[in-house]
Amino acid sequence: MSANETPAGRQPQPSPPKATYDSAFLRACRREPVPHTPVWFMRQAGRSLPEYRKVREGVPMLESCMRPELVTEITLQPVRRHGVDAAIYFSDIVVPLKAIGVDLDIKPGIGPVVEQPIRSRADLARLRDLTPEDVSYVTEAIGLLTAELGATPLIGFAGAPFTLASYLVEGGPSRNHEHTKALMYGDPQLWADLLDRLADITAAFLRVQIEAGASAVQLFDSWVGALAPADYRRSVLPASRKVFEAVAGYGVPRIHFGVGTGELLGLMGQAGADVVGVDWRVPLDEAVRRVGPGKALQGNLDPAVLFSSPEAVEAKTREVLDAAAGLEGHVFNLGHGVLPTTDPDALTRLTEYVHTRTAR
Repeated sequence: MSANETPAGRQPQPSPPKATYDSAFLRACRREPVPHTPVWFMRQAGRSLPEYRKVREGVPMLESCMRPELVTEITLQPVRRHGVDAAIYFSDIVVPLKAIGVDLDIKPGIGPVVEQPIRSRADLARLRDLTPEDVSYVTEAIGLLTAELGATPLIGFAGAPFTLASYLVEGGPSRNHEHTKALMYGDPQLWADLLDRLADITAAFLRVQIEAGASAVQLFDSWVGALAPADYRRSVLPASRKVFEAVAGYGVPRIHFGVGTGELLGLMGQAGADVVGVDWRVPLDEAVRRVGPGKALQGNLDPAVLFSSPEAVEAKTREVLDAAAGLEGHVFNLGHGVLPTTDPDALTRLTEYVHTRTAR
């Protein structure tokens, strides 16, 4: 199944109005007036929460992503604790790769490790299409979640083609992405074919989540900040655009986020997202200039700020909110994921502070 098709050949249709439609989060994504600036945090469901560590005890990461009841509990935990305006589906960006048979595991303290890296055209043949049956546990979990969440939106997510390709080519996390760049520069046709295949897989994974009930989706391009703008435009943008176009017909907001992407923000907006995530390195008033009109922005408090005093956190938060004052749409978030040793109470206080300070 290609990224531009849906099951049985039907075209995606905009979702009917849901209880979540008028939520602050979705209104901000659509650049509409909001009662307060909505808040959610990347990695809000995770190691910073003692309740997460308790339910995950003894359960490997990938296995935890395939247990619908466990996924539901973990996804709901930060909504209950922090009062955030959206839930983010608990999973991992390599789940669709595992689902199609790639031999990989998530090693504690390391991250995803691929047994046989992809380095040749013969290797590319190992990446088959993803079907809804491959990830039936996702459909089940999202059904459970939307029943519990009610008017709180659920964000689905996937890894972007470049970041997935980097894991597959390097065989795991990489500081310099030397094998990835060697393939991209040395065999541009194989690289383009690899990213196109991954775009199809990613789009299929996002479609499953949307059709199960996700109210928005986020594409994480965690490692794309390693590229120069010219390389992004030539070698990455077409695949990311294919993913966003494949889910455009559903009418749900599409968010795009990468780390260290200050020089790429305009290009990432061109890929087709409705909301562009900004890390902490670029102020939002500058980011909007780089992204251009017609997009909401998401971000962008430095996650490390949360280790400071409550007064310092509030001061830095005010800076973010002041920089966002002229935006058409703003979703408050950190500039990257919640760090594992973050005090959960700091996140609860931050959520309440943003809600109170921005109440209309």
